[in-house]
Amino acid sequence: MKALLSGNEAIARGAYESSVHFAAAYPGTPSTEILENIARYKEIRSEWSTNEKVALDIAVGASYAGARVLVAMKHVGLNVASDPFMVTAFAGVTGGLVIVAADDPGMHSSQNEQDSRYFARFGKVPMLEPSDSQEAKDFVGIALKLSEEFDIPVLLRTTTRVSHGKCVVELGQRTEVPVAPYEKNARRHVVPIYGKLLRPGVEERMKRLEAFSETFPENRIEEGTGKIGVITSGIAYQYAREVLPEASFLKLGLPFPLPRKKILDFVKRFEKVYVIEELEPFLEEQIRSWGVTNLTGKEVITNIGELSPGIVEASVRGTPPVQDFSNEIDILPRPPVMCAGCPHLGVFHVLRKLKLAVTGDIGCYTLGTLPPFNAMHTTSCMGSSIGHAFGIEIAQGENLKGKVVGIIGDSTFLHAGMPALLDVVYNKGITTVIIADNKTTGMTGHQEHPGTGRTITGETTTRVNYEKLCKALGVRFVRKADPHNLKLFEETLKEALAIEEPAVVISERACAMLPTVRKRRHPIYTVDWEKCNACKLCYRFSCPCMDRRGEKPIIDPDTCVGCSLCAQVCNAEAIVLVE
Repeated sequence: MKALLSGNEAIARGAYESSVHFAAAYPGTPSTEILENIARYKEIRSEWSTNEKVALDIAVGASYAGARVLVAMKHVGLNVASDPFMVTAFAGVTGGLVIVAADDPGMHSSQNEQDSRYFARFGKVPMLEPSDSQEAKDFVGIALKLSEEFDIPVLLRTTTRVSHGKCVVELGQRTEVPVAPYEKNARRHVVPIYGKLLRPGVEERMKRLEAFSETFPENRIEEGTGKIGVITSGIAYQYAREVLPEASFLKLGLPFPLPRKKILDFVKRFEKVYVIEELEPFLEEQIRSWGVTNLTGKEVITNIGELSPGIVEASVRGTPPVQDFSNEIDILPRPPVMCAGCPHLGVFHVLRKLKLAVTGDIGCYTLGTLPPFNAMHTTSCMGSSIGHAFGIEIAQGENLKGKVVGIIGDSTFLHAGMPALLDVVYNKGITTVIIADNKTTGMTGHQEHPGTGRTITGETTTRVNYEKLCKALGVRFVRKADPHNLKLFEETLKEALAIEEPAVVISERACAMLPTVRKRRHPIYTVDWEKCNACKLCYRFSCPCMDRRGEKPIIDPDTCVGCSLCAQVCNAEAIVLVE
């Protein structure tokens, strides 16, 4: 049987067919759909974890206890999970352990262009890299077998184009592999005590993996008719294959550890060998270190952004880049905006009005940085907002006293914000924090988390009480406020800023795009043009349901969700409910 699958769907299918028993992840583009699809297979226990480190810790424990496991995350999630990732190479596995890291060249939905291949080298673990959906499925099974044969976790690295691109995939049946019995083994699993004894085994294992790499079928040579050789892997293989059909290829499905002998024999056959890879010169650096001199790599192929057939062709043939037709067409700018009725609209209206220094975090609310709000001034990584706010207060003291706010989403707070808030309390800070509780992980597509009260499969579970949690961390001032009630939210935030101790304001309103919210009947608003004085105050929310092309605004009745924000700021009282 065949199916048209994305790379993420194919990885999920591979987990099913290869008898994965447990899978965990924290949602993050471009990896999110892996666990969402795995959760559809009842044979696999799946969970959204509070963060990537927790996901990997649980997976390691399940592996020790004999289960086959898969953990999925985006590239920056691997940073969060790096502590257990680095240690598990020492401790080994029992059941196969696959760690999927999805890189995002071009930063389509990320804060950097991190190349996760270096983690494989850093952690001394083997890494597989699929170039399409079929390989994405197949490589899960290969990774599990490698993991169990070599007693080591295996990194499966994808990129945005493989994760989201689709191709026809040959499907198989699930091959049941039983969970092995759990055996207590402190000699292997208590790494701090026995690490020195385990260390030589890491190097011995790498030597065996290097030998395996030489005969691994997915490190294959594809003979061409031309005089050019190409060494490549992942999605770059597809681009290079398309534009250099005459070349001979060494296509690496296992780009770490590299098959040194096979590569050296290959490069000897050609005057020029291109190393075509996305992002950093991971392959090129290693091959050059062996004294190879006939390579051409990053001196012609950029390490910035995604590659494409056009970019590869222009680079290797020295032709002009593919024409950018956007320069010839007068395209209207379309900056991203928050959705109609988004709970964050009211929050940033108040933050802008109060002219505060705002430190932000990873989520939909990062859009508060952009016009029309221009009301967020720092964002770097998950959980950083609270630490940034505290740091600014430490540096500025009285200069910005009562003028600094950190904003963090509900899922992000549970992921990485709690330790920072505890640090503020412990070190006697006076930081004010807004927890933007929109009842979901909104940015990545409405995934559940411990604050929603539902698991990935929709089962009811314990829901975090943010008020009690913050008070347990030592915060005495904790208040809830509906961000669609502008007056109440502003008054609550002012009260929090006025006290000289840590304060938390919980902006509580469900995401307007949640299916349970969208299907409700909402009142809708319209503009009374006789009363409207064209002051444009209502434009300050940049609401996508408001047409601003004419002299006076028009509210689209089909997209208005009745949030009332525009009506609350209209001094002319010209925005009224539709009868």
